[in-house]
Amino acid sequence: MKPFHVYILRCGDGTYYTGHTDDVEARMQQHFNGLIGYTATRKPVELIWRGEFESREGALAFEQQIKGWSRAKKEALMAGDWEEIQALAASHGGLRQAQPERRGAQPEHTQKSVRPEPVEGLTQGLRQAQPEREEAQPGRKEAQPGRTLLDGVLQGNRRAMAKAITLLESTRADHRAQADELLTALLPHTGKSFRLGISGVPGVGKSTFIEVLGLYLIAQGHRVAVLTIDPSSTVSGGSILGDKTRMEQLSVHEKAFIRPSPSSGTLGGVAEKTREAMLVCEAAGYDVVIVETVGVGQSETAVAGMTDMFVLMQLPNAGDDLQAIKKGVMELADLVVINKADIDPDAATRAQAQITSALRLFTQHGRGASTASTGSGQAGSARTEVWQPQVLQLSALKAQGVDAFWQAITKFRAARTASGQLQGRRQQQALAWMWERIDSGLKQAFRQHPAVKAQLGEVIKEVEQGRLPASTAARQLLQSAGTEN
Repeated sequence: MKPFHVYILRCGDGTYYTGHTDDVEARMQQHFNGLIGYTATRKPVELIWRGEFESREGALAFEQQIKGWSRAKKEALMAGDWEEIQALAASHGGLRQAQPERRGAQPEHTQKSVRPEPVEGLTQGLRQAQPEREEAQPGRKEAQPGRTLLDGVLQGNRRAMAKAITLLESTRADHRAQADELLTALLPHTGKSFRLGISGVPGVGKSTFIEVLGLYLIAQGHRVAVLTIDPSSTVSGGSILGDKTRMEQLSVHEKAFIRPSPSSGTLGGVAEKTREAMLVCEAAGYDVVIVETVGVGQSETAVAGMTDMFVLMQLPNAGDDLQAIKKGVMELADLVVINKADIDPDAATRAQAQITSALRLFTQHGRGASTASTGSGQAGSARTEVWQPQVLQLSALKAQGVDAFWQAITKFRAARTASGQLQGRRQQQALAWMWERIDSGLKQAFRQHPAVKAQLGEVIKEVEQGRLPASTAARQLLQSAGTEN
């Protein structure tokens, strides 16, 4: 059986990279050729340690263990000094670190770079390992022991950001109180980023495009946060949360933060706490926050009510003129992007013409109305003569058209900021957010009302057996809770 390997590289900037593979030569070729994002920007790289394992599970477990080790413990491992490793473990809480399962010989330790011959048919299908933890990266501010979660977020610590978002997503009452306190403290540090919502049908290439865009923006000096929403199963309630795995290079970049969240039954293509997560990213200093929705159809438009600009991604040959007009999501798009235009340029050009005509029709029939917030928490998208929605073609896979896309974003932001509409849109979105949380809170309070809980089981049985109309049952329960006149 082919063995699996865990390996450590020393990168050109002095940091370490840990990964695992069943083909060391092929993986090293990927590193040397710059095909793996983290090491591609930190060349040259040098293979300094590797160990063999009987199973992939054993290799993966030890890889994850090494990533949690301090720099001193990594260096002790490279030297084969297990006594030093155990001494360092004891000095940090006494937990004994397990040695890797070995196939007879000690794990190889080399001080010389291994440059294999080119491997034909090289693929990138192998799992890309995460870089070493942030505290070992030079120049990063790390929350010191005893500091609060708030301090960690404000210092841009990604682990603190992840914990803060987890706290905000918690449904426990005590966590909810802590989350409200944290969010209130973060609020003065928010509002300085540009919020970009990206939506489209499944398979349109949202994740690929976001990775290419994120790397482009980082090269321009920006810090990018990506909030990806994954659909939750209506059967099991679970969610794959796999979008991050599609962004192999962006996910390991020190100037990027990617957070996948389940939709958990929330409609509209976003998660319930996406707005709160955006504020955490802004407070941490990320100046571009991108929200990637689940794959949507014609009417999932919630992301337009929480971002500064709403981008809709379309495919060539996605329908005729009538289909373009039917898409209610099209009415709210500030920019429409035809992705995968390189596959069929003629179809992409036709789609661009059809969508442009549809957008022109929307403009002629009331699209100039401003955003309005209603008591139900619904919000439209501000539309004025300052900005007319555009349609662009690009190829995310080939990184073509990204510069033109960002130029359009820059023009939109400048125009809406100068007119004051960007600030007005955020104010109305904040009010819509308040009403949305009121609706959610009332629903939860209704379910917890003692009178409702006392008769809910019997009422449900009556409705299921067809002895009581559903509308009548709902009115009875509302009356019991004192919310029906």
